[in-house]
Amino acid sequence: MSEAKTVFIVNPGSGGGRTGREWARIRKMAEGRLGPFTTCMTGGPGDATRLTRESLLKYADVVVCVGGDGTLNEVVNGFIDEGRPVRENAVLGFVPNGTGCDFIKSVSIPGLIEASLDTIARGETRTIDLGRIQYRDHSNRPCTRYFHNVASFGLGGEVDERVNRTTKVFGPFFAFMLATLLSLLLYGKKRVRLRLDGSREEEVRTWNIAVANGRYHGGGMLIAPEASVNDGLFDVTVIGDLSLGEALYHLPKLYNGRISEVAQVSTFTCRKVEAVSDERVLLDVDGEQPGSLPAVIDILPGALRILA
Repeated sequence: MSEAKTVFIVNPGSGGGRTGREWARIRKMAEGRLGPFTTCMTGGPGDATRLTRESLLKYADVVVCVGGDGTLNEVVNGFIDEGRPVRENAVLGFVPNGTGCDFIKSVSIPGLIEASLDTIARGETRTIDLGRIQYRDHSNRPCTRYFHNVASFGLGGEVDERVNRTTKVFGPFFAFMLATLLSLLLYGKKRVRLRLDGSREEEVRTWNIAVANGRYHGGGMLIAPEASVNDGLFDVTVIGDLSLGEALYHLPKLYNGRISEVAQVSTFTCRKVEAVSDERVLLDVDGEQPGSLPAVIDILPGALRILA
């Protein structure tokens, strides 16, 4: 791996600032395993996408993201432009060190820093699908974003908004659980009109709809137990018209993979999801909250090579 032109995209603010505090130690370990590399530090939203794209266009063969799923999403967006790779044969590595690192549970990337660096050093790659979502941002402008893990709308967007403005000092599980409980108490179900693969249409009253490439999101929720990152399909989970009491009672099933056993929960597989609503329905895209419905989501099979 040392012969490749390697760039590390580092979010020092990820994990509540933990990555910045630990970067000197991480860098030393990385240099010992990978040899010399270039480091680019992010300073705010969008930097990781810009720095990744600039690095790929100039010289990089390997881009390593250091941070959480939100930073990884930005780096992924730097790899793809108008549905195509910015640089053919470039590969992505991930050193998970953020508030949310759900994606590593769907691919063979270890959670420990040392082990994830060892995985990058071995140089073994696999190809994964990406999702593409077209939506409206908070200024009602049309936007396109790519995602590696899960896009959802409804309660998930409300949870993101709360997680991103509250403390993560007690770790991701507590942050997401507290935000989920508060959102359940304060949020109302929404009516959403869905179209799957351009034909099947239905209107649902729902707490949340998850369009999953990976299996986990929200700090450990097993929202799509059967999802695969390389089958060319989304696994869609619709959490339907439960009462507040039922939603709270069944909440543990979101973590143990039994959510599909709930009568008001529906699951589908498809390649394209279109969703509209007459109400304000926020999006959750890999743990970030970029905008709201309406949205069109489709899959890009085999769009990205990762070190795993």
